[in-house]
Amino acid sequence: MDDLLFARCALINRHLELGDEQEARDGVIQLLDYCQSQDIAPPPVLNALTRMVGLYPYLRTGLSWDERYLLSAFSADAGSGEVVLHREQATVLRMLLDGANLALSAPTSFGKSFIVDAFISIKRPRNVLIIVPTLALADETRRRLHVKFGRRLKVITATEEEPCEAGNIFIFPQERAISYSAKMPDLDLLIVDEFYKASREFDRDRSAPLIRAILKFGAKSKQRYYLAPNIASLRESPFTEGMVFHRVDFNTVFLRKHEVYHAIQGAQAKTSALMEILQNAGGKTLVYAGTYAAIKEVATALLDQFEGQGSELLEEFHQWLVESYGPNWLLPRLMRRGVGVHNGQLHRSIGQIQIKLYEDPDGIQVLLSTSSIIEGVNTSAQNVVLWKNRNGASRLTDFEYRNIIGRSGRMFRHFVGHVFILEAPPAEQVNQLVLELPEELLGLPDVEEDYSLNVAQKGRADDFRREVSQLLGGRDADEVLRDHNVQTSDASVIKRILTDLRQNPRSWSGLSYLNSEDPKEWRFTLFRVLYLDPGAWDTTYTKFVAFTQVIAKNWVSTIPELLEELAGLDIDLDLFFKLERNVSYKLAALVGDVNTLQQAVNPGRHVDVSAFVVRAAHAFLPPTVFELEEYGLPRMISRKLQDAGVVDFEAADCRLSSAIQEIVDQRSLVREILEGFECYIFDYFLSGVMPESDANDAEH
Repeated sequence: MDDLLFARCALINRHLELGDEQEARDGVIQLLDYCQSQDIAPPPVLNALTRMVGLYPYLRTGLSWDERYLLSAFSADAGSGEVVLHREQATVLRMLLDGANLALSAPTSFGKSFIVDAFISIKRPRNVLIIVPTLALADETRRRLHVKFGRRLKVITATEEEPCEAGNIFIFPQERAISYSAKMPDLDLLIVDEFYKASREFDRDRSAPLIRAILKFGAKSKQRYYLAPNIASLRESPFTEGMVFHRVDFNTVFLRKHEVYHAIQGAQAKTSALMEILQNAGGKTLVYAGTYAAIKEVATALLDQFEGQGSELLEEFHQWLVESYGPNWLLPRLMRRGVGVHNGQLHRSIGQIQIKLYEDPDGIQVLLSTSSIIEGVNTSAQNVVLWKNRNGASRLTDFEYRNIIGRSGRMFRHFVGHVFILEAPPAEQVNQLVLELPEELLGLPDVEEDYSLNVAQKGRADDFRREVSQLLGGRDADEVLRDHNVQTSDASVIKRILTDLRQNPRSWSGLSYLNSEDPKEWRFTLFRVLYLDPGAWDTTYTKFVAFTQVIAKNWVSTIPELLEELAGLDIDLDLFFKLERNVSYKLAALVGDVNTLQQAVNPGRHVDVSAFVVRAAHAFLPPTVFELEEYGLPRMISRKLQDAGVVDFEAADCRLSSAIQEIVDQRSLVREILEGFECYIFDYFLSGVMPESDANDAEH
């Protein structure tokens, strides 16, 4: 052992003697990184130190018999064979296996997914619900769990799918979970990932539906497991009653911060600093830009000043993007430089394919991102660049900042992650999580079934029910809202809709026009719906209505053809993505609640526009085609499969599970139909819908 290794091992041991395990663990990780970079086998003394700081998975070579015994003791089957857990993972897993209801706060690099997988493998629960913040994270989780457990449990992410008697893993964002509640069986385990979003302080948009889902499903689950990063304390509340808060400050990688912003004077110097980092850093780099405008700013600078590193694979992706989406888009040009974009607005299959390419050695080298990368995807990089200290219109909080830099480094790949900070970070703060009942939930009947209101809350809830009852002509508000299964988690939206229906009945006399096959006839009613939620549509009412009418042809026209038709409205591809998502999510949900509530206001003489709601919710694509995009199969490929007669997506009885099975059964034929980069996409899709053994067989 050379003198440097000996001296650093002695220093690590000194930290341990002083009781400073964090410093000791950081030292061990950095020394393991040094050994890896120098191609040196870790000496026995380093193995001993690695063991003492609890990093058992890093014990690899030259092990003594007692170290091999320890690895055996800390190994668990995580669904695809034995994996070695580090000390704190093993502690959390044991608590769960003993039946604890657990709220866990642990760093990004902790390896929380291993624990979920090991619990399912060992405990063999029959029904598990995993609530995730985004559809991107739902698909990522589905892929991982389907490969491991798809033979034994049905993995469900679409609300159209029926539960299986043998057992299920449900993976839903909070809104989908609520809409699926009538089908949901009793649960053995409720998992809430990123549960800090139940606090209005951390996520104003998601807190109400997530609290509603926690109340609804927490009451029908035998065990609960909530996960979050960087939470120092959890205030007691009814939402976590009976749960143990377990905070772990245990890192498996070391973050080396480079505070570049001290030396930056002006915008040009900042851009030059970024180019120097990208040219010299080595390894994959994640650039957090923070806003859509900043992503365009960085992308333009990269196209002007960064040569990047393309590949044959990225050139094929470039060609496919141009053919599928048209030439007037930054992303295909960036691809030739080895640069991708992840912003939460792209078609979900495009976001997924880019993450796959980012993980591929010959794929994307630099990924530009907004907050979508910290709340919607579990990925990491050797290098993270903080370009802007904002999250949309707001400044980054310390909590968000920690989540971003936590993406740097990865177990077994990068012991040390590099963080380059180009704007001053937020001040450090202690993050206490406080969960309270959001005001907008007061009065919703399912909330009070599982939550005891205080006197003031009960008074406001009673006022709401009284007003709703008057608008319903004296009928019981709870009974109507429960029977009609209203989807919104905002009581004020319910009252606004009912008030407008009652006070302006003539304005809603044309609601049935939404059932017309001619989109021109939707115009007046769509305007009426948009007025119910002003400011929610990311463009003018006129543009949004026109856009909705145009994408009614989403299945029969290509995206370049649709963009040509929308050119007069100044709607480019980036706005297309944003508006299409607003149609499938916000518009469909609002029309659905209007449809439901007008049936309550006008019993016996109402119309039913649920067919329009279904079409809008699927962006006017066949429902299975829309769902397959969430699974990583773009609509353009589904169109080819339709035209070739592989699957009839237009058939009334076409369902997601049967369509997937048809595609899997005919995969050899599908590969003959597809060409170029489409085959890469198809193989990626297959890897997420076939259990591990079947997927391996399919490759041979």
